[in-house]
Amino acid sequence: MPIPEEVTGEEIDKDVRQELQSLPKTLADDVARNLVMVARLIDEDPEGAYAYSRIALRLASRVAAVREAAGFAAYASQKYSEALAEFRAARRMTGNVDLWPVMADCERGLGRPEKALDMAGAPEVHKLDKAGQVEMRLVAAGARRDMGQLDAAIVTLQSPELASNSVQPWTARLRYAYADALLAVGREAEAREWFAKAVEADRDGSTDASDRLAELDGVEFTDALDDTEDGDAKLDAEDKTEDKAEDKAEAEAHAAAPGDAAESESESEVGHKAEAEADED
Repeated sequence: MPIPEEVTGEEIDKDVRQELQSLPKTLADDVARNLVMVARLIDEDPEGAYAYSRIALRLASRVAAVREAAGFAAYASQKYSEALAEFRAARRMTGNVDLWPVMADCERGLGRPEKALDMAGAPEVHKLDKAGQVEMRLVAAGARRDMGQLDAAIVTLQSPELASNSVQPWTARLRYAYADALLAVGREAEAREWFAKAVEADRDGSTDASDRLAELDGVEFTDALDDTEDGDAKLDAEDKTEDKAEDKAEAEAHAAAPGDAAESESESEVGHKAEAEADED
């Protein structure tokens, strides 16, 4: 697949670059450039990112960072079985537990929420950093909801991280999940409160909390572009009406013209006749 010339491969994380040093330089550069394309496309074009990840995987399947990138690209494309296989391979290579929550979420994607809950209670969770533990809590709550255990999902999300007033990278998503779980059981007033708190913490727009909050408040947004288009259409309609009126008036004027000409011609004939009679006399 084509890669823009400005992509050099130097854009990737230095730790990944270091992993690629085990490869010949030309090969390492090719792999790096494909990994850059994966990172660029994974949010907007998951299938495109997946295609580049497969190329990187074909070139360097023994590099853990490549297996991890391939896993995330497959995960973004909802290819959960393939993603899980790549995450497991990366974990075997590194012994790292960081991928444990996303592996559990792949189990959810495969329709196995019970397996995700088993992973949420595994010893590996205690080895995760705070962000990883919050992510695991979100996955576990999602698994509870998959199983129809809505109240249990709410309890799962209740934690010191949820109660904290400090804003962390995970805060908006945690508050949003809690608000959504509350709304699912009909606790609308509380849900509104937590959607509002999610909006306060969502500095990068990672959730649609503001839209959900507006929906609860009964606010309807109007597309300014649509208004402009409607206004233009109205003006066009008015212009067409005016044009039709002008055309009608002009047509009526033309319709009257032949009669005037005939009248003038008749008057002319009378004049000639009178002149002829005068000559005869």
